[in-house]
Amino acid sequence: MEASAGLVAGSHNRNELVLIRGHEEPKKVKALDVQVCEICGDEVGLTVDGDLFVACNECGFPVCRPCYEYERREGNQLCPQCKTRYKRIKGSPRVEGDDDEEDIDDLEHEFSIEQSRKGNGQTSPPPATKLTAEDMLYGKMSYGRGHEDGDSETPQFPPIITGNRSRQVSGEFPISNGHGYVDFSSSLHKRVHPYPASETGAERWDDQKDGSWKDRMEDWKLNQGNLRADPEEIDPDMQMMDEARQPLSRKVPIASSKINPYRMVIVLRLVVLAFFLRYRILNPVHDAIGLWLTSVICEIWFAISWILDQFPKWFPIDRETYLDRLSLRYEREGEPSMLTPVDLFVSTVDPLKEPPLVTANTVLSILAVDYPVDKVSCYVSDDGASMLTFEALSEAAEFARKWVPFCKKFSIEPRAPEMYFSLKVDYLKDKVQPTFVKERRAMKREYEEFKVRINALVAKAMKVPIEGWIMKDGTPWPGNNTRDHPGMIQVFLGHNGGHDVEGNELPRLVYVSREKRPGFQHHKKAGAMNALIRVSAVLTNAPFMLNLDCDHYINNSKAIREAMCFLMDPQVGRKVCYVQFPQRFDGIDRNDRYANRNTVFFDINMKGLDGIQGPVYVGTGCVFRRQALYGYNPPKGPKRPKMVSCDCCPCFGRRKKESLKNEEAFPGERGLDEDKELLMSQMNFEKRFGQSAAFVTSTLMEQGGVPPSSSAEALLKEAIHVISCGYEDKTDWGTELGWIYGSITEDILTGFKMHCRGWRSVYCMPKRAAFKGSAPINLSDRLNQVLRWALGSVEIFFSRHSPLWYGYKHGHLKWLERFAYVNTTIYPFTSIPLLAYCTLPAVCLLTGKFIMPSISTFASLFFISLFISIFATGILELRWSGVSIEEWWRNEQFWVIGGVSSHLFAVVQGLLKILAGIDTNFTVTSKASDDEEFGELYAFKWTTLLIPPTTILIINLVGVVAGISDAINNGYQSWGPLFGKLFFAFWVIVHLYPFLKGLMGRQNRTPTIVVIWSVLLASIFSLLWVRIDPFIIKAKGPDVKQCGINC
Repeated sequence: MEASAGLVAGSHNRNELVLIRGHEEPKKVKALDVQVCEICGDEVGLTVDGDLFVACNECGFPVCRPCYEYERREGNQLCPQCKTRYKRIKGSPRVEGDDDEEDIDDLEHEFSIEQSRKGNGQTSPPPATKLTAEDMLYGKMSYGRGHEDGDSETPQFPPIITGNRSRQVSGEFPISNGHGYVDFSSSLHKRVHPYPASETGAERWDDQKDGSWKDRMEDWKLNQGNLRADPEEIDPDMQMMDEARQPLSRKVPIASSKINPYRMVIVLRLVVLAFFLRYRILNPVHDAIGLWLTSVICEIWFAISWILDQFPKWFPIDRETYLDRLSLRYEREGEPSMLTPVDLFVSTVDPLKEPPLVTANTVLSILAVDYPVDKVSCYVSDDGASMLTFEALSEAAEFARKWVPFCKKFSIEPRAPEMYFSLKVDYLKDKVQPTFVKERRAMKREYEEFKVRINALVAKAMKVPIEGWIMKDGTPWPGNNTRDHPGMIQVFLGHNGGHDVEGNELPRLVYVSREKRPGFQHHKKAGAMNALIRVSAVLTNAPFMLNLDCDHYINNSKAIREAMCFLMDPQVGRKVCYVQFPQRFDGIDRNDRYANRNTVFFDINMKGLDGIQGPVYVGTGCVFRRQALYGYNPPKGPKRPKMVSCDCCPCFGRRKKESLKNEEAFPGERGLDEDKELLMSQMNFEKRFGQSAAFVTSTLMEQGGVPPSSSAEALLKEAIHVISCGYEDKTDWGTELGWIYGSITEDILTGFKMHCRGWRSVYCMPKRAAFKGSAPINLSDRLNQVLRWALGSVEIFFSRHSPLWYGYKHGHLKWLERFAYVNTTIYPFTSIPLLAYCTLPAVCLLTGKFIMPSISTFASLFFISLFISIFATGILELRWSGVSIEEWWRNEQFWVIGGVSSHLFAVVQGLLKILAGIDTNFTVTSKASDDEEFGELYAFKWTTLLIPPTTILIINLVGVVAGISDAINNGYQSWGPLFGKLFFAFWVIVHLYPFLKGLMGRQNRTPTIVVIWSVLLASIFSLLWVRIDPFIIKAKGPDVKQCGINC
């Protein structure tokens, strides 16, 4: 795939394909004129006699000498294609089993490849003939499961499109070696060599049985740690090898001194809550039965909601990663990197709402990531088909040629230029190169010029020409009609043409805009992400994918390596479907008035879920396993043998037959490998993945990669095909594959489906935040964001994927994990009892009634215990999580603010959409802006979402005034019942205080607290004045007009 070849636009349904070339002439595709190793991708090489190196004399499968020797030393010693045992070639070390071969010893040349071949009497194998591109493709795809005994026929896969013609290829499957690992040698990229399992004590004893007893005893003591080895005998290479075999990550449990009291308080709070609800139900208020019943129903709902939210936090854990071990294992000195390739997705729609400069910074941080450049591919999805985004990416690609080498030379963080140059820190800290200051100043000037060019493009895009946009070569922009345009792909950076100013290769950068036509359902962001999955599978097919929003840049250049510590770990990585990172944000005010950082969720709830089955997917900052998104089940390890009963007992016999029936009914549960066999036998590729042979073939490559014999033109043609608007028709896309459709919060649904299949996820929290983004700090924008999330939860609740009834059949989803997913779908419905509960104080103050009867001293213990347990739970939760009490309190406040506004509107809108098919949007009608720091925080934007909380505030303030006035007028005995009502009302007002502060405007004007107390005191004084009315003399005594007595 070559860069700068031009923009490829076309429609598969209309049989159109156009190549719009730029100003530069494209470079020719390098011809494949050498034999390539089908395992690592390097050249096969020649023997000392100049002949082509041939590892297998039976089939001639192309393998280089290092891979051949590694396969003989650490692998199963079989040819990947014909499964014939590798014979020892002169110059290669002997391995176990070579003594059985009937050949002539070559002891003098056993460890010397450079010595001559004379004098041994062994003839060299004949050189292999040059293979064509199709033969190489067939050989590569045949690497995997060989012909086993008893196989009557070899299953065939659909043809893959190559240079000129297609042929059928056989699938590749991982083969388990003798040590319990899966052999992923069918990779089309660098092979990840598994490490052999350590020998047991008995085997080592047998191996040393020829030695003396004393030597064996010293060896045993040395292994037990009782005898120190001679420092001179310690091999540093062996120490490094032992370090590389260590786990790449580990769980760090919360200290028992912190977690055990927390769990005890949760249980105690549950018991107190049960006694409290029992008392509330058995002691009604007869003179206010309506208020009492409403309050009891609300409290029961709050109790259920608390249980669903609290118990998934029962097993919180932390994790540690070891990046040095990852490098020792997969990046050995003098060898090509064996780290797994990663495809990174960036999605954007409207460049006027999502500024191109922000998107460009995200792309630049990706291109400068600390990862092998040949294993990084960045795909930018422009779902708005905007020429502004296209030209901004072109400018970003040119600036990356200077920015990337600067980042890697001086190891700067973060690698988004806008954020780096705006940091108010000592940028000279830890910098030792004298040229750094000079080059930094020059780079800052380059970036300022880059910003000017981007801003010029934005200013130009404000006025659309009547004839539409025209490209630089005079060709009309294919996306002038954003709702009716062909698919477009442009490779800005790649293997050919993608080099920086120092001549080093740059990662791939690909622009993608999927085809859109009237009458087709495009499924918004979820559909765009699925299009990126397919086009990346055709062009690069990396086994892992990282998706980012356009405003989330990479803040930690080692973020991908952090994820690889989990996904590439041979012990735990095979069952991990994705690694989720917490979301961190820039540009939020210090007080975080509206809980934009969402710290309680990311630092408490997600840690708790990580100890169960893994965190939920939150839409961005997540590294996926491609096979998990394809709908495969996780691989299953060997199970311990179970007792098998005879059929004489009807109970056991029936259970055995039922289990067999279940296995026959659900063969897809047998793991990833058997899923592929099922697909292979049924030949239902087109129904599942769509009608693209190239894409279907890529789904069977668990270790990723594309056939090297496939031409760039054929791959781009297939890429246009898989992003066509009708490609997903009559397939499983959106229902079982990729991002799941059916909700505007597609992230929750996608992660939920994976967990239901038995996958687990991992929560990674590196010390330096992996990604950072921007969050709406304005009140109205924040409420609209929460409205969108809540509406998606309501849609999931009423869909067939609701956690209340979906996923019970196979039993892979753990119960506490289900509790968490149920909570994510029903939390918007808490707005109804919350709205009623926030209104009750004002009603009680205005009517003089209360929701509880007069309580005794014993009954008051229930209330005191409940409040103490609530505060104790929060304090202990903050203790083990590290969240500050201010962040916890902001979260509690916004829970009330969002509950009585956004969540309530989400329930109403969701019911209208589900039941009546009415799609209602709440839009901003007016706005104000400010250019100063945090000016957006004080901007007032009126929206319908502000009405419910404003109403609750007003009626509670009026209720407080009325209650105090009535108490003053009625005397001392009325103050006692008033305190409970006032406490209830002030609880509501304090929680809504940030909302009231947002309504009042800027802080540099009249302080909000002064305005509140002024209004409150003025109202009380006015009401008291009217109530007392000192200008009228009230005489006491009998009414003379009624009694008729003349006093």
